[in-house]
Amino acid sequence: MNLARRAMNTAAVAAVYERAWRPALFYLASGRTTDADRRDAVRSLRLGGAQRVLDLACGPGNFTHYLSEQLSGDGFAVGVDFSPPMLARAVADNSGSRVGYVRGDAQRLPFADDTFDAVCCFGALYLIPDPLAATREMIRVLAPGGRIAISTSHRADNAFGDLTRVVGGSAGLRVFDGRTFPELFAESGLVGIEQRVHRLFQYVTAVRPDSATHTSPNPYPGHRRNLA
Repeated sequence: MNLARRAMNTAAVAAVYERAWRPALFYLASGRTTDADRRDAVRSLRLGGAQRVLDLACGPGNFTHYLSEQLSGDGFAVGVDFSPPMLARAVADNSGSRVGYVRGDAQRLPFADDTFDAVCCFGALYLIPDPLAATREMIRVLAPGGRIAISTSHRADNAFGDLTRVVGGSAGLRVFDGRTFPELFAESGLVGIEQRVHRLFQYVTAVRPDSATHTSPNPYPGHRRNLA
């Protein structure tokens, strides 16, 4: 287990992660606040009503709880994380009537196919040993017509991008290029793929088509809006 993953499995980091660590680091890396990220998540996933939502690598549950507050009826949000200290903090600080937490491996999710109407993973794929396997699992459990949203690291195709890859790697963080996730989404049959870049972060969203109305997904056209 590398340095970054060891840190996420400590009670000390779990206690301060959403209060100080994550907001400060994410603002430096993306120029965005946690509140902006949360509002974008709700818009990207089009949350509301009796939806079933999965928040992968949920940490102490701040995002999960916020997403659950957008639901109604039989809607609920499930946060999954591998770190016991993070989950303990989630249960202590972010419990609610529409939210629950499960310890699980992102690369082998303990859910049946087509379980969730919306699936997301914000700021964690670069820590997972096999992030592409985890992403495929997210797609597997996404129901037809459902939406997926991720935020993760991004490196530019230049010398600075190469530097961020080296620096990130030294701390155990993977830094992804701008093609990996849009291409994976397209290869998996997702449509409506959109990508936005904010400094060192990329936000990628897509839709799993409803097979009853969509039989030939459009190929990824390479569309990107760079908002760095």
